[in-house]
Amino acid sequence: MRYRHANKTLRRIDEEPDFTSGFAANLVRAFRMRMQAIRAAANENDLRALKSLRFEKLKGDRKHQYSMRLNDQFRLIFQIEESDQGNIIIVLAIEDYH
Repeated sequence: MRYRHANKTLRRIDEEPDFTSGFAANLVRAFRMRMQAIRAAANENDLRALKSLRFEKLKGDRKHQYSMRLNDQFRLIFQIEESDQGNIIIVLAIEDYH
C-alpha cells in the first residue's frame, strides 16, 4: 500500500535503524512492524483483517483518522487519503493514549 509520513521524525524512525527520537526501543520496533504491515497491504482492508493490529476508526474531532495499537499505551495515528491510483495512508503520529 502507498503511504507517506506527515513529518520528518516519523520518516527517520521508519528508515534510520539507529534513530529513535527518544522513544523506547520496543515502541520503535512495534512502529516499524506496523509500517511493514502497511507496506505489505494491498489496501486498508488487509490491515482491518489483521485483528492483532487493532485497526480502529477514531471518533469526535478525529473521525477522519484511524489508529493501530503499538502497545498497551501507544497508538499509531494515521488517515487515509483517496487518490486515483488507490488510497494512501498518511502516518500522522505516535501518541500516548493514557
